[in-house]
Amino acid sequence: MVSDTIFPVRRRELLKAAMAGCIGVTFPGFTSRALAADVDVVELTERFALIVGVGGNVLVRHGDNGQMLVDTGSAEHAASLRDALASLPGADRVELAFNTHWHPDQTGSNGAFGQAGAALVAHAKTRQRLELGYYVPHEDRYEPAVPADAVPTETFHDRGERLVDGERIEYGYLLEAHTDGDIYVYFRDANVIAVGDALSPARDPEIDWFGGGWLGGRVDALALLLELVDDDTVVVPSYGPAVRKADIAAEHRLMQTLFERTTELLRQGYSADDMLAAGVLADQPRTFADPLKFLYDVHKSLWAHHNTISHDIV
Repeated sequence: MVSDTIFPVRRRELLKAAMAGCIGVTFPGFTSRALAADVDVVELTERFALIVGVGGNVLVRHGDNGQMLVDTGSAEHAASLRDALASLPGADRVELAFNTHWHPDQTGSNGAFGQAGAALVAHAKTRQRLELGYYVPHEDRYEPAVPADAVPTETFHDRGERLVDGERIEYGYLLEAHTDGDIYVYFRDANVIAVGDALSPARDPEIDWFGGGWLGGRVDALALLLELVDDDTVVVPSYGPAVRKADIAAEHRLMQTLFERTTELLRQGYSADDMLAAGVLADQPRTFADPLKFLYDVHKSLWAHHNTISHDIV
């Protein structure tokens, strides 16, 4: 048996939960301008901007020939997103929009861009979730199917690439990092990559266990991202500021450690509450705003993959 003191419990200061969009977060090395009271436009490079405060982050590749987006924010912030896009070059035409996964904060304005003729690109499972609807267990409700114009028009399973307006774009599956439909979108020439909620530098990492995400998938996805990027890559998560490879490495180390600790305790029959009491999150370089929720989601996700964590789990 694992002793309750194997992970020493210490009193630690809780990390304040970042607001959706993380307004007020500093973006070191980038120029930020406030478009409205709750919306910022952050200039990442000459042709790339990050729109913050419209649900999840929206990455924009802009130019005289139009705009390309990664994620479309939440439906309630559609007007703010439209205003932010209008402040950037090429606002008369959004030709392409990717969805990093199927949560509403990342897909809310799909319909508006789809109606205007934009191609909507996502993983096949994201299309399936949006087209059919899905259950949200912690709210005990169903998210209905989106209108036809909001459903991705192009899907893939593993990897894809395309050339748009002279820009090389590579995209690939991040298997079960956060949901069952996570992807990265890598603008190779600009060395800018959007990674969705597979990376969470500003909020508690979320494991949507009912939506197909699990802790082991997150560890693997972060390892894949480390292979893809270099020290100069601009990395854009769903929430919080753009970061660098070192931030991916830090979260990968954390998730790997927690995977090893939680699977060990799961084999001993520990619940999420037991894991927290045993100090499974202690002695780590970051704290959690809601540690029990994180461990509950991790615990549920591990049971969904019981056959991969140990031979003696029945």
